[in-house]
Amino acid sequence: MNPLSSRPAAVDAVELATFFAGLASKCDLADLTFVCIGTDRSTGDSLGPWVGTLLEERGFPRVVGTLREPCDADRLAEAVAALPPEATIVAVDACLGRPENVGRYLLSEGPLVPARSVGRPFPAIGDYSIAAVVNAVSPKPYWTLQTTSLYRVMGMARQIADAAAAYLCLPDVIRYNKET
Repeated sequence: MNPLSSRPAAVDAVELATFFAGLASKCDLADLTFVCIGTDRSTGDSLGPWVGTLLEERGFPRVVGTLREPCDADRLAEAVAALPPEATIVAVDACLGRPENVGRYLLSEGPLVPARSVGRPFPAIGDYSIAAVVNAVSPKPYWTLQTTSLYRVMGMARQIADAAAAYLCLPDVIRYNKET
């Protein structure tokens, strides 16, 4: 599978490394901005803010959406409008999917549509995107996101942040990794 495909397939954490290595070879890292979508008020939907927080801790300078300041449904439009036009956007969000894909990632050279699983009408965002399948789709998506394992969400967030830090070698990221 091409890790920067416009048609995402569910992949494991090993492919995150390939995704970020391909991203590093294709774009100016100084313009790279992570938009980490979600809320700190729902276990399953907290993946984006967890990723954003971990990226900030690793020294990434352009991160929108953290546990301190989530990029949730109330702030998404404002946050997107404030992005610099030259920014290369990597959108990160949680999603619900097929049971066999839980714990896997949908990686794409192209945008994702936030809140699709809960039926909210948001525009697509991202030049590149990572959708983490945190639980199986169900007839009650809000309930499913509320009861999603925090352990799984935090583990997947850590895998995304670790892969980004390993392959997007920004000086601050390298310093953080050497100190820890």
